[in-house]
Amino acid sequence: MPCGEDWLSHPLGIVQGFFAQNGVNPDWEKKVIEYFKEKLKENNAPKWVPSLNEVPLHYLKPNSFVKFRCMIQDMFDPEFYMGVYETVNQNTKAHVLHFGKYRDVAECGPQQELDLNSPRNTTLERQTFYCVPVPGESTWVKEAYVNANQARVSPSTSYTPSRHKRSYEDDDDMDLQPNKQKDQHTGARQAGGVGGLQWCGEPKRLETEASTGQQLNSLNFSSPFDLNFPLPGEKGPACLVKVYEDWDCFKVNDILELYGILSVDPVLSILNNDERDASALLDPMECTDTAEEQRVHSPPASLVPRIHVILAQKLQHINPLLPACLNKEESKTCKFVSSFMSELSPVRAELLGFLTHALLGDSLAAEYLILHLISTV
Repeated sequence: MPCGEDWLSHPLGIVQGFFAQNGVNPDWEKKVIEYFKEKLKENNAPKWVPSLNEVPLHYLKPNSFVKFRCMIQDMFDPEFYMGVYETVNQNTKAHVLHFGKYRDVAECGPQQELDLNSPRNTTLERQTFYCVPVPGESTWVKEAYVNANQARVSPSTSYTPSRHKRSYEDDDDMDLQPNKQKDQHTGARQAGGVGGLQWCGEPKRLETEASTGQQLNSLNFSSPFDLNFPLPGEKGPACLVKVYEDWDCFKVNDILELYGILSVDPVLSILNNDERDASALLDPMECTDTAEEQRVHSPPASLVPRIHVILAQKLQHINPLLPACLNKEESKTCKFVSSFMSELSPVRAELLGFLTHALLGDSLAAEYLILHLISTV
């Protein structure tokens, strides 16, 4: 079993270890959740987990363990994925079982091919939320979280050349030969669009083709992608959050803190682009989703990353200076909560005085303003 910082940098290796030990027994999924729960209980462990709120996306390693403080902006339809699937080696005919949980793309080694007819394949369901950073967070709140975060990351170079560097000669070649490149993409596909695990192939080849796919994808977008932040001027990443357990307890506008596996596989951009092209050829009466809906539900992974959630919790508040739980019965810091509660009355009276003065002596308007400031949806 991997140890040390592997649970932060290589969480899928941890998952693979539990899957290999337990096979198709569903207990391995519970053991994965318990493992990460225990890790996060260790001294200051949550502060060492890189946060998408504070760390730029290109500084984060793909498939690493991350956290995200966010609000559920939208809820998509549940999607099916291959929880367990089998591959067969074309040379040795050896069969290998893989797990599909916490992944967007099927993992296939050299000479391996997905066996779609295997009786051991298992189809499962997960829920997708579109999440944005908490709207209206004050600057001091953001700074407090940044100062508390002890994660140290360096720029990830995994996909940098394909995202940021491209010569003008490449631009010309791409404009002159888009059909040829598209044919190459089609030829490389081995398991497109199956159960949410949509691709098999060699990693190097996929990475090379993904960069071209992103360029073609950007050409087909007539306007910049709208991240749909509820307030103007908001900054930070929006994410597609994949939830595997107890998603019924979450609803739109909930404030969450998520811990999960970051997925920014550029292959998703190619597949989504091809799906849009395919849907354009269908009878409009038979196409359930418009091109705009497909674009919103499947944005480029480089712009809207995916997070496969292992642990999620609702936040009672986002004040970094207060304990996470303010319920006396549940909180382990009852003494702090009790002393804090005893100070609330004079603090409220002082705040009411400030607001009454600001509103030209109208104490009733000041009361309404306090209620507005503390209200939630």
